[in-house]
Amino acid sequence: MYGPNTVAARRMVKRAVIQGGLEAVSLLSRTGFMPRARGLGAIFTLHHVRPALHKDFNPAAHLTVTPEFLDASITRLKNDGHVPVALHDLPEFLANPDQPGPAMVFTLDDGYRDNDQHARPVFEKHGVPYTIFISGGFVDRTHSIWWETAEQLIGKIDEFSFDYGHGEITLPTRTLLEKYAAFDRLHKALACAEQSAIVERLDAKARQAGICPTGIVDREVMDEAELREIAATPLAHLGAHTIGHMNLAHLAPDQMRSEMVRSAERVAAITGETPETMAYPYGDRCAAGPREYRAARELGFKLAVTTNPGVLHRESLQDLFALHRISLNGYYQKSRYVGALASGIPFALS
Repeated sequence: MYGPNTVAARRMVKRAVIQGGLEAVSLLSRTGFMPRARGLGAIFTLHHVRPALHKDFNPAAHLTVTPEFLDASITRLKNDGHVPVALHDLPEFLANPDQPGPAMVFTLDDGYRDNDQHARPVFEKHGVPYTIFISGGFVDRTHSIWWETAEQLIGKIDEFSFDYGHGEITLPTRTLLEKYAAFDRLHKALACAEQSAIVERLDAKARQAGICPTGIVDREVMDEAELREIAATPLAHLGAHTIGHMNLAHLAPDQMRSEMVRSAERVAAITGETPETMAYPYGDRCAAGPREYRAARELGFKLAVTTNPGVLHRESLQDLFALHRISLNGYYQKSRYVGALASGIPFALS
């Protein structure tokens, strides 16, 4: 089931299907097909923004785009009539019957240092506001980023023995295909489950192999001083992204709410202001649902975003704690694909 050849085949087929669909939608959107599908705009999700990396084993490549692609994406959206809107201003924008055009709203998850080094100059060039969602445990170096740890560990070893929750199993990781299969097995175990025990075991394995999980965070993520500096710039805003970046839907109610509350407090300690916005870690339907949406509203946030794909509509005003976002994916870095996604056609047809 988790054979490396099967995993590789699935990856290739999935990416080919998505790319083919984006090419088709790009052509359709140029003909004026389904003009109302784009609604009132879109919220876009980014993670890393940095120069292209050339790594043989790069299982989280989808989380990285280049500054050039971000620049071209904003240019394309502007040419298509989109107007920049800050996330916290979105409710007022949606309620306004006289929008100058569909919104383009930019968000970046996790607070990577390259957001300041490489994304910030692009946003400032175009005068586009953006929100960075930060996890307090990353800022304070008390929590690890499991996918970064796993990449370092699996990339280094020839055999991965690990307890995914039902006893230890051993997977070969000598070849590139085997490494991807092992990573995908770990990802599957973490995707829809309570994650803390698995992440703790992964961190322990990494340390045994001479890898410091929080050292990776220290290298990749902005610290408090850097976040305070970027938050003081006119276009940047900080939002809450919990403390431990755990799957909220699989936490006990009190723990889930505590993650949100303490995250808001951590942002406030940096900026001096309580954040109005929040992003649910992972953000899909397996990571956040009605319970989490209700908690975010009750805890005083103005709005919260998921990673469920889709564009904005007037009806989004009734669903401000489950807002959809469109991921700008490192595998599909062509501005016409951004135009295709922002057209809303893929979501209207799905």
